[in-house]
Amino acid sequence: MKTADETTSAVVETRGVLRQTGLASARRCERVALAVVLLLTAVIYLWNITINGMGNKFYAGAAWAGSQNWVSLLFGSLDPRNFISVDKPPVSQWVMALSGQIFGFSSASMLIPQALMAVASVALLYGAVRRISGPSAGLLAAATLALTPVAALMFRFNNPDAAMVLLMVASAYCTVRALEHASARWIALAGVALGFAFLAKMLEGLMVMPALGVAYLVAAPTSLRRRLLHLLGALAAFTVSAGWFVVLTLVWPASSRPYIAGSTDNNFMNLVLGYNGLARVFGHQRFDFDPPASGSAAEAFRVGARWHESQGLARLFSGEFGFQIGWLLPAALLAVVFVVISRGRAPRTDALRAGVVAFGGWLVVNGLVLSFMQGMRGMIPPYYCLSLAPAVAAMFAIGVAEMWRHRASRFHLIGLAALVLAAGVWSWWILGRNGGWLPPLRWSILAVAVVAAAALLRCLISDAHRQWAVVSLTLALIAALAGSTAYAIATIGQPHGAGGAWVGPASQDPGDGPGSWQDVDNPQLDAMLRASHTEWSAAIKHSSPAAALELSTRTPVMAVGGFLGIDPVPTLRQFQNYVAHHQVGYYIVPDPNNDQFPVGRDAHMDITNWVAGNFKSTKVGSDTVYDLAAPING
Repeated sequence: MKTADETTSAVVETRGVLRQTGLASARRCERVALAVVLLLTAVIYLWNITINGMGNKFYAGAAWAGSQNWVSLLFGSLDPRNFISVDKPPVSQWVMALSGQIFGFSSASMLIPQALMAVASVALLYGAVRRISGPSAGLLAAATLALTPVAALMFRFNNPDAAMVLLMVASAYCTVRALEHASARWIALAGVALGFAFLAKMLEGLMVMPALGVAYLVAAPTSLRRRLLHLLGALAAFTVSAGWFVVLTLVWPASSRPYIAGSTDNNFMNLVLGYNGLARVFGHQRFDFDPPASGSAAEAFRVGARWHESQGLARLFSGEFGFQIGWLLPAALLAVVFVVISRGRAPRTDALRAGVVAFGGWLVVNGLVLSFMQGMRGMIPPYYCLSLAPAVAAMFAIGVAEMWRHRASRFHLIGLAALVLAAGVWSWWILGRNGGWLPPLRWSILAVAVVAAAALLRCLISDAHRQWAVVSLTLALIAALAGSTAYAIATIGQPHGAGGAWVGPASQDPGDGPGSWQDVDNPQLDAMLRASHTEWSAAIKHSSPAAALELSTRTPVMAVGGFLGIDPVPTLRQFQNYVAHHQVGYYIVPDPNNDQFPVGRDAHMDITNWVAGNFKSTKVGSDTVYDLAAPING
């Protein structure tokens, strides 16, 4: 016979074993669920990825150049002879070009790394949200990010935004890890990640920095002095991880590296603070030209008008921004308010409130900048909102989890219903702006969202129906995500090219947008350039047509004036020297009626006039081609 103490001990031990068994089972389920989310993200994003071909040929040309030459890879050069770089830092080009060096350059070798960045971003967001709000919230945040239309667009494309956002999420993850034990090492790693985010897309990659810094300063479990010292260490880590490349551009002989496109003096910081930095925010980039009245150029500017989104708080909720990021934005903003109220009496070091400061601050700061920035000639590429997607996904998931966790409270119960209902109703409204596409989906989302929210309230208020609360919440979340998911899937099913790709079904993607004009291929011209044996097969104004020619001929092409055609390279004297040394084969002047980018059309006219006055020309398709080896008086 066992004594009472022995019996009690056995019961406690049995309960402990059962508890440990339950925890182990829950962890296995969590790991399986995460694996499913990551696998589905990989499958969806990698599926038929080459449908996008070379994507944005501007960056594709640079990726090809980097796959041919290590200096081109290092500096993000547009051509393997290193005349001029792209107008962004090179981190994204490093990944795509290195993949091309390893596997051979192709659409697949360029775009697959971009899709894998989506998987990594989803995994890191899960890890960050799980640590502050639990595994269910982490899974919801991960799935929400993967099913956001702008993510489905840009993580299958070759713009630098994918690398930038991955590094922003990595910095947030490191900050969350740092908050757990006031870790100087983890907050320094967050600084390193932000340094490389800066080298992906400059100041845009730093818009998460204020929120992460404030979160650590407020909530890290250590003294104020140590918190400040840790943040200074993180700032030093950021400075080193970003600054080494800036220093490299200064000490590397300018004659053996590409000119830094977008700068006025071949200086990287001039690019950061000017053309690609503060000028984008305050709209100092104004160019003296009138939009064309007819032809393909006029059509391009008609399409580009979609980039002229109204400035102000409504920008992210309307127009193309609304289709790309707006689906869960109202719910995410509500979540910030609800969770701050919910955790109002929590201690300073509360991890969940710190997470809201980090992700909610990211959402607010980044959102305000995107809402009010003026951009280039008033044009704001809607895909810039990819930088908001992780914050929106995280806040929506954190809000739902927090409201559900305290659902016994009337405030939290109403807050939960408000979050899922806001997401469903807003999706219904956004779909109404494209009412001809799947009308039943729109009304189904509204019906399910309203019914599920009402059922959720009923189930949680009434003890008799409480067992159906999980079912009601699941249906409400399905309705909340259905519109975004449908648009993301439609986006993946469509080919996208140029710099102005749009989300959604085919009717939503009218073609190229301003920023990366993709010229129609000219087979006869391609053959001429392939037969050239000069260092640059040709020279042409603007980087995008130069990149397009590089991709169709696999020969280096000199981009006169860089992306906008207004960079001060080459000067007439420099170009004359190139020609005198037989370094450039042809000079190409496109048909002015087909010139889709008249920005800077009067720049470098001295070169064009000199070439026209001294070399023989021929019409090749719609282009005028000057043979720089055939002088008129030769």
